[in-house]
Amino acid sequence: MNKKSVVTTDALEIIRRRMTKKDKNWEERVRKYEDAFEIAQQIYDLRVARGLSQKELADLVGTTASVICRLEDADYRGHTMNMLRRIAKALNCRVEVSFRVEENNPPKTRGRAEKTSGKSSHKLETASAHKA
Repeated sequence: MNKKSVVTTDALEIIRRRMTKKDKNWEERVRKYEDAFEIAQQIYDLRVARGLSQKELADLVGTTASVICRLEDADYRGHTMNMLRRIAKALNCRVEVSFRVEENNPPKTRGRAEKTSGKSSHKLETASAHKA
């Protein structure tokens, strides 16, 4: 039986459908870059909201403007916790990290996991560059 797609005008959904039709691993590859993009965007947004140039933030962090530029680049994937903490401190923020189980790929667990409405849930909170 042929499955009919729901018609949409959402540009991102149209692109997703076209790309996944051509490349079955496209969504997985995109997910690999989401974290780097989110970090870069948060650093940029916080810096701009504070009215700082890259050079001014760099001076507060103790690095160079080119390093801040690189950290704000969505393609950069070398963020370190140490640098993120330095940036957070300069911007009067804290870093938070959380692990979320992907709906279509539940984790393999040994031992007991905390149960939340029938789903396993593990959470570690320590880092994201947004104000708490």
